[in-house]
Amino acid sequence: MNIDELKSLADNIRGQIAKAIIGQEEIVDHLLIALFSSGHVLLEGPPGTAKTFLAQCFSATLGLDFGRIQFTPDLMPGDIIGSNLFNFQTSSFTLTRGPVFCDLLLADEINRTPPKTQAAMLEAMQERSVTIDGETHALGSRFMVVATQNPIEQQGVYPLPEAQLDRFLFKLLVEYPDAEEEKRIVTQYGERVGAPVPKDFGIETQADAALLNAATEKVKSVKLVEDVVDYVVRLIRATRETADLENGASPRAAIMLANAARARAAISGRDYVIPDDVKALAPSVLRHRTMLSPAAEIEGRQVDSIISGLVERTEAPR
Repeated sequence: MNIDELKSLADNIRGQIAKAIIGQEEIVDHLLIALFSSGHVLLEGPPGTAKTFLAQCFSATLGLDFGRIQFTPDLMPGDIIGSNLFNFQTSSFTLTRGPVFCDLLLADEINRTPPKTQAAMLEAMQERSVTIDGETHALGSRFMVVATQNPIEQQGVYPLPEAQLDRFLFKLLVEYPDAEEEKRIVTQYGERVGAPVPKDFGIETQADAALLNAATEKVKSVKLVEDVVDYVVRLIRATRETADLENGASPRAAIMLANAARARAAISGRDYVIPDDVKALAPSVLRHRTMLSPAAEIEGRQVDSIISGLVERTEAPR
């Protein structure tokens, strides 16, 4: 696969999703970047903004095995990863696989389940494997998590721990549509009965596992020159050196930002990364990996504005 073919694939996926999803083009682009750089995505937005439906439409274009977990307070780790159950007919234990055994997993309202169950996702997201009764089971190289959470409700939710947040490549903020988009949404969906599904809109599969593997390998070959690597590192280190943030981003964040920049360059039709790729992705990569200092919090500062300021003040290579 060459860069032009990868860009064409990305354009085709965008076109299919646009049949059902009105607006949210930037969110779709970030999902594509995560797909081609083997990252996971956390979607945060109020109810009714099509987070779940977007993930379903995205999966429908990929020809991958789709799984979904509706997180609830009584969900147990075994409900996610599976367990060994005793078979009385054979007098032996048989593995019953949980919904995590898929290619693309929709983790719906992931912050509604307790930390013990959230922790069951850590190994799956980092290692792309799970351990059940001491035995490790691979999930496959294409395994990707698209998680959603509602930022409005505060009762009955369990904030994700920093260790799990750090496993997400992006945290994307899903906003309400503008007035014109909302008119189109009401027109398109107003007469429908029940929840929409991707097949209602004629969404066609554009890829399979082999094609996506080829695209991922091509992204790895996108040029990242030393000056841009230095820029990524300086930007990450700036999050640790500012007094506005209690804690900064980790080296994992630097690696993920660099990989994501490669993917953004590729879906833009370039085989080299430019500083604008890094600038465009920095907020989505860093907003969930940093924490306001007490002084900044008292002043009512926002993490996104601080990160934007750091990006502006960190000199980019020419």
